[in-house]
Amino acid sequence: MILPDEEAMLHALAQARLAAQLGEVPVGAVIVRGGEVLAAAHNEVLQKNDPTAHAEMLALRRAAAAVGNCRLDGCTLVCTLEPCAMCVGALVHARVGRLVYGAREPKTGAVRSQMQLLAHPAMPNPPVVMEGVLAADSAKLLQDFFVQRRAVSRSQRWPLRDDALRTPEERFACVASPYVSRYVADLPSLAGLRMHYWCEGAQTATVAPAMLTLHGPQEWSAAWIEWMDRDLTAGRRVLLPDRIGYGRSDKPKKESAHSLRWHAAIALELLDRLGIGSVEIRTSLAGMPVAEALAMLAGERVVAIHPATPSLLSEAVREAPYPDRGHRAALRAAQRGRA
Repeated sequence: MILPDEEAMLHALAQARLAAQLGEVPVGAVIVRGGEVLAAAHNEVLQKNDPTAHAEMLALRRAAAAVGNCRLDGCTLVCTLEPCAMCVGALVHARVGRLVYGAREPKTGAVRSQMQLLAHPAMPNPPVVMEGVLAADSAKLLQDFFVQRRAVSRSQRWPLRDDALRTPEERFACVASPYVSRYVADLPSLAGLRMHYWCEGAQTATVAPAMLTLHGPQEWSAAWIEWMDRDLTAGRRVLLPDRIGYGRSDKPKKESAHSLRWHAAIALELLDRLGIGSVEIRTSLAGMPVAEALAMLAGERVVAIHPATPSLLSEAVREAPYPDRGHRAALRAAQRGRA
């Protein structure tokens, strides 16, 4: 036999599943009086852009509208998760007589877990509390939701950090390149930042060593595509990265994030990742400091450094990576000799 509280909780769980389908944290709530469900709701924080749109808050609002009274005497609030402080305060103000919830909320629960607001001596007319009703079902919904969300985050592979700026991809529509853009984010020196590079040519290319092009501070990889074409025609393996702060790579907001040694360390780790041994470096005069820093780190792996002149870019292509000042920290750092 299904008990009344369990039956009401089944309604709340159905609401929680609706929330999950919308990408909301799966919490559901119903207001019951005399065996009748007066209102039902689920989390709509993201849908409404409203931090107060918890399932409990919405259920209270809808129940009050249904009965035409802000007081919900004789009502029971049934929710799948232990309410937070906001929702506890609201149900007390509404004069809800009973509170029934499923799983505990160890981080923000305000009934038992983190705070015991209803037990405070200054709390007027606290409701009778019943916890643990179908708690395992409620907890599983939440667990499955967060497992799936973490899986989606991992599948994206390169989450944008709070301290990085990523240029919108549509800014690069003006760039014509026959090469496939590649990205890496798990090199130790990157610390989660995403780096863009082009790498073409077979590892068994007959002419060794590989050619690494390091652009200077007023350039990015688009300026070196013609040189890449020539090297590939000559049978070379070619690596052309956008250094962090430039081109399609992530752009830390702080100028202090940049140093020539850091840029060189990232380049060396990329060579290791791609299985590239000895290299020749091609760079402009402006890019010579980072090339020399890499040569210091890599030792005999750098066979030679060749100065070259990059192609002239149209203003649209030259400015594509930098839609606003926040994207230009590396350019400012370069003026101080750091990037």
